[in-house]
Parts: sequence; C-alpha cells; structure tokens
Amino acid sequence: MKKSKRILIIRPDRIGDVILSTPLIREIKRSFPDSFLAVMVNPYTKDVLLNNPNINQIIIDNSKDLSKKYFFQQVKLIRSYKFDIAMMLLPTERHSWMLFLAGIPNRIGVGTKLYQVLTFTKSVSRNKYIPLRHEADYCMDFGRKIGITPISLDTEIFITEEEKKEFISIHQEEFKFFNSILNRKIIGIHPGSNKSAPNWKIENYIHLAKLLLDNPNNIIVLTGNNDEIHFAPKFKSLNSSRIINFIGKLSLRELCILISFFDVLVSSSTGPMHIAAGLKIPTVSLFCTLTACSPTLWGPLGNKSKIMTPPLDFCNNFCKDDPHNCDFNDSISINEVVNNINILINEQEKL
Repeated sequence: MKKSKRILIIRPDRIGDVILSTPLIREIKRSFPDSFLAVMVNPYTKDVLLNNPNINQIIIDNSKDLSKKYFFQQVKLIRSYKFDIAMMLLPTERHSWMLFLAGIPNRIGVGTKLYQVLTFTKSVSRNKYIPLRHEADYCMDFGRKIGITPISLDTEIFITEEEKKEFISIHQEEFKFFNSILNRKIIGIHPGSNKSAPNWKIENYIHLAKLLLDNPNNIIVLTGNNDEIHFAPKFKSLNSSRIINFIGKLSLRELCILISFFDVLVSSSTGPMHIAAGLKIPTVSLFCTLTACSPTLWGPLGNKSKIMTPPLDFCNNFCKDDPHNCDFNDSISINEVVNNINILINEQEKL
C-alpha cells in the first residue's frame, strides 16, 4: 500500500504572505487528498488559517524566541509528525537547520543561500522575477516541484456562520445601527499600512470618507491595528454617526469576521486587502507600479477588485528610492476611487 504524503509548509512572515500561500495549500490537498498537511506560522497570523478544511494541523512557531531550548523543542515537535516533505516559502537559516535536524528527507526552499547548501536543501528559482508573476504563483512552484498542476490561484479564508453570529452578538449596537439604515452599504476603510506599502496621506482617506457620506445609505467602518489608533480621531472632524471605528479594537480573527460583512474595502496593498480577497469581498486598492510593490506581484486574488496606480512615470521619478515611504502625492484621484467603489457595489447588486 502506497504511503500517503506528510507535508509541512512554513510561511513565517506577514498576513498577506500567509494568505497568498492558501492556493498552494488547497492545490496540494486537491492533488493529494489523503496527505497530512501542516502549516507552520507565527502566532499572530494563524487566525487567517483557522477552519481551513485543507489543513490538518497548524503549528505555531514564535520566531522571536531565539533561545536554544525553544529551537530544539521545535525540532522535536516537527520530528514527531514524521514529515517527508517540507516547503520553506520564505527560507530562513533558522528553519533550514530546524528541518534538517528534524530529519525531513525532502526539503525545498528558494534560491541557494549558504545555509541551504550546508543543509542539502533543494530549491525552486524565481529567475530574478523575469517575467514578473504573482507571489501566489511563485509559491505554487513548490507544488509544481512535487508534481502538482494547479487549477486556480484564488486565495481563501473560511469564516463560519457561528463566528458571524457571535461577532454580531458581541457588537450588537453597531449591527443594530447597520440594520437601521435602508439599503445600507458597508464600506471599509483601512487607512494605515505601517509603511509596509505605499499609501495615501490620512487626509486623503478623510476626504474619501466625506465624499462617501454624501450618500445617506453608506456606512464607513474604519479598521486598523493598535499601532494605527491615532488615525481614528482624525475622522471625528466629519462629525458623522455613520462612521464606525474598529481601529485597534479587534483581534486578527475578529477583523476577518468584520471584513466578511463589508460591501467593499478600500486600502493600500496590506494584509486586510488580502483578507477581503480571500473572503470574496470586493476591494479598491492603491498600488505603486515599481516591481517590488507591483499589483502584478501583490494584487488581490479571487475577488472583484479595482487597482489604482499613479502614472508610471510618477513612480519612476518620485518613489524609486524607497517606495514604502511614498504617499502618491495626490497622483491617485479620490473621486476616481469613489467611482470605482460605486462600480463594485453596483456590480454586486446585479448578481
């Protein structure tokens, strides 16, 4: 009898990166339905993988704990699962040695770092990003390496009806207000990015909210993490009861649940954009055209989306030195963002 595969995928980086690994997870399980598939992530990002039917086990790895004791505890834990394949979607020296010492026979990374050579790690190549493909497609190269022919690159996040009901119960006042407005549309605005991506100035998001409030059916919901709490008071100048502030008030899982109620989300190229895509919630997203930040590489997958970028010559001239600090300098029209929001909402109404 043929032994079923036991596969470990390691994705130790940010929310969006983990979500962009979900197509690989799904396609592996589709190709090898009897396989045991585990995913190792940081404690914070596990929430985007909860209830994923393609994952047998989520393994938490606190990459901030650099003690030898913790390292060898993790080696022992990994060894206990008896994996025969391990995929490091973002190779690190720590994980390379961890998998080597855990005795996993087939270990795959990206590139040819010295520590990968020393640990006899196999590799997939990104060919210097020529031609430029999507990050999810680069991840899928790991699946192709073990014989998978992928069908789709759509991302996915799974929220249960029970989670939604519990969230509504906890936030009864907000949802009573939502339901009191006839034909209401919930528009999420995520104004922060922690400089992980080019982004508008906060004043542009405030102006956007002001224009959206001209439609009495629109409700604005603000999202963000604890580091972005300072944005919330800036929207108070609009003096509207139709702006609901959730910035810094939710866990990552709760944020996923909240976004599942949106009609559209507006943001830069951030984790919440990928959360919305994984939930099939429409997005209007602000992107730089430079390769490192390009929507070709990092755009949302699996949802209806509108990508907004400055003219090509703007990025080449103004933000090439450090695109993460770029604020687009008003090169992306606020009115055009409003138009795209309305287009997406109208498309949803026709379905």
